[in-house]
Amino acid sequence: MDNITATILEILKYTLPALIVLGSSYLIVQKFLLSQNQRKQLALFQDAQDITLRLRLQAYERLVVFIERISPRQLLPRIYDSSMTVRDLQAAISFSIRAEFEHNLSQQIYVSRNVWETVKNVKEQEINMANQVGKTLNPDAPAKELYSRITDIILKTDEQLPTDMALEIINTEVRTVLTYGAM
Repeated sequence: MDNITATILEILKYTLPALIVLGSSYLIVQKFLLSQNQRKQLALFQDAQDITLRLRLQAYERLVVFIERISPRQLLPRIYDSSMTVRDLQAAISFSIRAEFEHNLSQQIYVSRNVWETVKNVKEQEINMANQVGKTLNPDAPAKELYSRITDIILKTDEQLPTDMALEIINTEVRTVLTYGAM
C-alpha cells in the first residue's frame, strides 16, 4: 500500500501542476480571444458608424440643396421664360418642385422623421403658394405677373419663409448628429 500511495503521489506531483498550468492557459487564451473578438466587433461597429454618419451628412446636404432649389428666390429665375403664361409658369413651378422632390426621395431613410416631414411640408407649401397666387390671376396673362406677385410676397412677408424654417431645422439636426454621432 505504501508503494501504491507513493506511486499515486508521484503521479499527482507531475499531473496536478500540469493540470493547473493547462487550466490557467485555457482561461488566459479564452480571455485573450474574447478580448480580440470584442475589439474587432468594436472596430466594425465604429466603421459602420462612420459610414452611417457620412451617409446621413450627405442626405442632409442633398436636402439642403433641394430646399434651396425649390426656394422661390432660386426657382423662379431658373424656370421663368418671358414667353410663358401664368398657367405655364404655375405648371413649371409644380413640375420642378415635384421633380426635385422625387430625385431626393431616398434621403428619407437617413434623416429623422421630423426633418423628412418638414421637407415634405415645404414642398407642399411652395406648390400651394404658387397655385394660390396663380388662382388670383388670369391663366393666360403673361408669366411676369405671377413672377412679380410671388416675388412681392417673398419680399413683403415679415414671417420666416417655409424654406428658411426648413433649413434651420435641418441645420439644428446636423449639429446634433455631429455632436452625438450617428444615432
